[in-house]
Amino acid sequence: MQVLAAMYDISVVPVFYHADIDTAKNVVAAISRGGCKLVEFVNRGDHAWEVFSELERHFAKADPSLILGVGSIVEPYTAAMYINCGANFVVGPSLNPEVAELCNRRMIPYSPGCGSATEISNAQALGCEIVKVFPGKEVGGPNFVKNVMGPMPWTRIMPTGGVDSTEESLTSWLSAGVAAMGMGSNLITKELLAAKDWAGIEQKVRETVDRVKAIKAKLKK
Repeated sequence: MQVLAAMYDISVVPVFYHADIDTAKNVVAAISRGGCKLVEFVNRGDHAWEVFSELERHFAKADPSLILGVGSIVEPYTAAMYINCGANFVVGPSLNPEVAELCNRRMIPYSPGCGSATEISNAQALGCEIVKVFPGKEVGGPNFVKNVMGPMPWTRIMPTGGVDSTEESLTSWLSAGVAAMGMGSNLITKELLAAKDWAGIEQKVRETVDRVKAIKAKLKK
């Protein structure tokens, strides 16, 4: 419940992967300092779970308020490994009922990737609270979300892919009714990473989080 509450409150989930543990620590710390206490570390590349495990051990002491989750999970065996390494939420590009069952048993939020109303409904039947729409832009963007929310207003959607940190992009998605937004290279850019500009990452995250708060406040009026 704490994880879901944070997702609803912050509405920004940075999606990130790097094979170098020191780089990963610096990026995650910058994200946290920027006001976003959620990070989806992507299961991408050999030994990614080892990097995640080291991150979890480090931030459990250095920044206990940080919520680390794992992304790109497609089957239950990998999900179990990351959960045993401390993952607090699980995200996947597709819906896997076995992953849903595993996560439910461990009370871990699972956000599977869905691209249709039927897939979203099936995910909800499996106990998924926040459903990932992926790839967000290609399946229809904010209009897709609006059209799903019409007949299914109880749905909670987190698009990933096609979400930018600009006022225009964030406003269009939030106006459509999304609960949260996954953001990868549009937030943690290749340029900032290459320059090891941790302060720049922190600033971009802070600006994005503040922008989201302001837009949500406007939409409530």
